[in-house]
Amino acid sequence: MNLLASEGSTQVLGVPLDELILGLVAFFVVFGALAKFALPGIRKALDERTAAIEGGISRAEAREAEATAMYEQYQSQLAEARAEAAQIRAAAQAEKQAIIEEARTEASAAAAAVTARADAAIEAERASTVASLRREVGSLAVSLAGKVVGESLEDDARARATVDRFIADLEAQANGAARS
Repeated sequence: MNLLASEGSTQVLGVPLDELILGLVAFFVVFGALAKFALPGIRKALDERTAAIEGGISRAEAREAEATAMYEQYQSQLAEARAEAAQIRAAAQAEKQAIIEEARTEASAAAAAVTARADAAIEAERASTVASLRREVGSLAVSLAGKVVGESLEDDARARATVDRFIADLEAQANGAARS
């Protein structure tokens, strides 16, 4: 006995042929309508999304390249700034040395000028003192000689010349002894 083909029983797995054909036709109609109307929109949306993603990637790559260029530019500007700072420091150091040398030169010149003025003042004072001492010594010598002789010799020009010559001889002897 054939269990599947028994007369009075219904087939559970069997599908009537007319329903199968009608279902297949309906499937292909719906599939064709979807392919004609929905699929182009889906494809268009997918293409736009793909283009947007690819555009985003290209924009990201462009921005990355731009960022890299800006970073390199920043690095070069930073290196230039460091070099310029080094040059400024070197120039400042050189200027500092020049100012120090100029100040030393001016200080030396000022010291030399003060020393020269002091030497000149000392020499002038010495010359004045020597002249004053000559007059005093000459006056005392004439006065003493007048007391020894017993007459006044102060008016005699010859006596003054003798006293001046005597003082000059004493100075020459003192200078000769100082040199030896």
